[in-house]
Amino acid sequence: MNKTQQSRLAKRRTLALLSAAAAGALAGSLGTLAHAQEKGVLRIGYQKYGTLTLLKGRGTLDKRLAAQGITVKWIEFPAGPVLLEGLNVGSIDFGTVGEAPPIFAQAAGANLVYVANEPPAPRAEAIVVPKGSALKTVADLKGKKVALNKGSNVHYLLVQAIEKAGLQYSDITPVYLPPADARAAFERGSVDAWAIWDPFLAAAEKQIGARVLADGTGLVSNHQFYLASRPYADRHADIVQVLIEELARVDEWGLANPKEAAAVLSAQTGLDAGTVDLAVERYAYGVKPVTAAVIQEQQRIADTFFKLKLIPKPLRVADIVWRPVAAQSSK
Repeated sequence: MNKTQQSRLAKRRTLALLSAAAAGALAGSLGTLAHAQEKGVLRIGYQKYGTLTLLKGRGTLDKRLAAQGITVKWIEFPAGPVLLEGLNVGSIDFGTVGEAPPIFAQAAGANLVYVANEPPAPRAEAIVVPKGSALKTVADLKGKKVALNKGSNVHYLLVQAIEKAGLQYSDITPVYLPPADARAAFERGSVDAWAIWDPFLAAAEKQIGARVLADGTGLVSNHQFYLASRPYADRHADIVQVLIEELARVDEWGLANPKEAAAVLSAQTGLDAGTVDLAVERYAYGVKPVTAAVIQEQQRIADTFFKLKLIPKPLRVADIVWRPVAAQSSK
């Protein structure tokens, strides 16, 4: 190889190295930008009720995180199962659901963690029938059609109520519908009963005279759980801690100011004051870390669902409880 060829080869190698360096720098810049964007926005999934809706209405979390350069994006979901789907696919970072959705999500391999929970609120979900229905007890549901949102908190309520009444789950015909479709089916008589939670429950009672056949009292706890995607919770433990602190503060405020809390919820949900007042009366405030006792309750739900073949495999609920070593910085 002569000197000219050696020179050309050296130039090509230099250009190749420079191109690789530039590509690496660009990739690093894009990665830094993506991380900055991720840290700069907290996406919260909420449903049409509860402490997260109250927190959204009060605006205290938004203000606190704005001081850290973080914008809160609030995304509404009609029910827990679809909210957790959003958490699993990465469209939200944090959200709240009832007892059953995390069981189904864990069974499906969702990468999420339990962060905290509200106290039991068993009266905030119920099985209802139309006001003119001849059905008087849960035992009367044998051979009947019952609407419910599959995988939601009321799924476990229905299972427990049926069992207590001496029936088997196979004795009823479950009709799986989201809340809006279920109410439509309930009103036109396409189903005989409806298992539903507040504020949809309160709205059905107030607006169309739905009659409660059985609520969760003595059957289920009906905890509300706060969950996060595991990657987000692990990377941003400090932000998750801020979330828990602000939830605790708004819980304290709501407990001390039920009328004001109802007014905020009414404005946020578009529901009338009477409906919201009824739902607030049955709600339980007081966010807490997830305890071993609460996880044991969740484990019983998971075991029950597996026994009924509602989920395809046995689960160990304790595996997805968030256990931060310390409040980490978001770097």
